[in-house]
Amino acid sequence: MEKRFDVIVIGAGSGLLISSEAASRGLKVAVIDHGPFGGTCLNRGCIPSKMLIHSADVMDCIKRAELFGIKAKVTGIDWSHIVNRVNRTVDTEAREIEKGNRSAKKITVYKETAKFIASKTVQVGKDTLTADRIFICAGTRPSTPPIPGLDKVKYITSDEALRLPKQPKSMVVIGGGYIAAELAHFFGSLGTRITILQRSGWLLTNEDTEVGQAFTKVFARKHNIVLNANTTRVFQKGKEIAVEYAVGKQKKVVSGEQLMVATGRVPNSDILDVAKAGVKTFGPGFVKTDEFMETNVPAIWAIGDIAGVYLFKHSANLEAEYAAHNAFSASKVPVPYDAMPHAVFSSPQIGSVGLTEDQLKEKKMPYVVGRYKYHNAAYGHSIEDKDGFVKVLADPKTRAILGCHIMGTEAATLIHEVIVAMKHKLGVDGILNTVHVHPALPEVVQRAFASIEF
Repeated sequence: MEKRFDVIVIGAGSGLLISSEAASRGLKVAVIDHGPFGGTCLNRGCIPSKMLIHSADVMDCIKRAELFGIKAKVTGIDWSHIVNRVNRTVDTEAREIEKGNRSAKKITVYKETAKFIASKTVQVGKDTLTADRIFICAGTRPSTPPIPGLDKVKYITSDEALRLPKQPKSMVVIGGGYIAAELAHFFGSLGTRITILQRSGWLLTNEDTEVGQAFTKVFARKHNIVLNANTTRVFQKGKEIAVEYAVGKQKKVVSGEQLMVATGRVPNSDILDVAKAGVKTFGPGFVKTDEFMETNVPAIWAIGDIAGVYLFKHSANLEAEYAAHNAFSASKVPVPYDAMPHAVFSSPQIGSVGLTEDQLKEKKMPYVVGRYKYHNAAYGHSIEDKDGFVKVLADPKTRAILGCHIMGTEAATLIHEVIVAMKHKLGVDGILNTVHVHPALPEVVQRAFASIEF
């Protein structure tokens, strides 16, 4: 059956910001998502992972208690409670989001997988939907590398890792990005023996090199990390899964009760068959858009991870806001990506905004550097954070902030001061001339800026 709508939104994550705006304007909207509603962030990403990681953070606090004169010990871990607490929260919210959409007067929900069959035509189950304006907000999924034997063993990705009914005694992680780092922290802090196989010479290679290498040194104290490891095959070894890897010409085997593959994500454009709509893609299948989030096909937009600009929930929400404005208003406004931050919720935490030192060198941009260690500030010393530091990059002439990268306690929170300063172009002096509470932790940020020699 063919059905006509004013707007079709494919994806019930950040796309719901668009469908809500369209419906508020009196437009007839179709929302398509096979579910659960809320997108990757709510169901398989940011929210459940950070709730689980908090349990790991609590455990780390207990382990360090003796540093502060407190003798504490853990008598047991209620794994079911940890996992079920998260699942209840996430599943309830997903149901409420779906319920809200189903009850909206101008929105029709299709809990199905969508496929394009023509430029402005989508197949959903037995129905064919058409609309003048279509928004592709269908996200990404975990990628699976072509490792020999991987298809013959039972492995998990980040999707399954967040809902494991039983804690594994040991785990081999293939990959060394932020997903690997966060989940290794979660499982490892609670007692799972972790081995990470990373192809590169350090973890978190998308971060500033100095930060990534420092993080790797700290993480290696807690977990078994094998760098420059090329995974050659995977096979079952009794009750465990064995992974063969090569470092140079030397081959070794490591095994674990659980194998997790965390080697990045791929866009869902192939599942949607966007080529049938005439929509162009790039790289591994990211939907190509202009600065207004519109594709090469007029009145088809794409936002979020599937658009491949930034793969963050907060950037997806920003893109959704501007895509909606550009689609439903007379004027168009480009998405302002300046001062786009991110964080890694591992141990230690990382908070980052702006360019890295490597990127500045690549662009041949002049810069000066400021650094400050947590432990040299009063609060940093009081919490015994001997590894944390703040790194600042600035323009030597204009004193503009080019980037800031923090590794250490509450880095994801501390970075926000710099985000605001960069967004409003306050420059280095905007931080220096702001009175900071003494002896609060944000002093490490202020002192990093003060250390810059212009």
